[in-house]
Amino acid sequence: MFRALKIALPSFLIGVLVGGAGWYLFSPLFIDQVVNERIVVSAESEVLSSGTFIDADRVHQGAGTASLVRQPDGAVELQLTDFTVTNGPDLKVYLSVHPGPITAADVTDAEWVSLGALKGNVGNQTYLLPSELDPASFGSVVIWCEQFGVLFSPAALS
Repeated sequence: MFRALKIALPSFLIGVLVGGAGWYLFSPLFIDQVVNERIVVSAESEVLSSGTFIDADRVHQGAGTASLVRQPDGAVELQLTDFTVTNGPDLKVYLSVHPGPITAADVTDAEWVSLGALKGNVGNQTYLLPSELDPASFGSVVIWCEQFGVLFSPAALS
């Protein structure tokens, strides 16, 4: 009996650890987090720049539009519309000065600002830019896996 426990208990613990790590790493590949925020663009709003998300590679894919919009009250928002990206762990939304990043090094070698965690990998969403940022100084929007330093999808702004 004791010998069986010496084998079963470590096997169980290893199974739990490997299973938990596997679930954390691979469940985002088949579970979407859908967000559908209201996108506000009035007659007084000004679209400062916009771009289309592209695939970073065959695994990390993205689509939709990123727009920097100045609202009538002076606030600047990043609006993601018709947005979809491959889900993953610890995804963040970055504004980068790089005009068209296609590799992770393009992102890390340039200046960037995090707007926080991606709200969902599917759907319309908005992010308020801090008032001290100059929206004209950014050349792209990047969906970035902060934990592993991986580019998921960039959108060059023009």
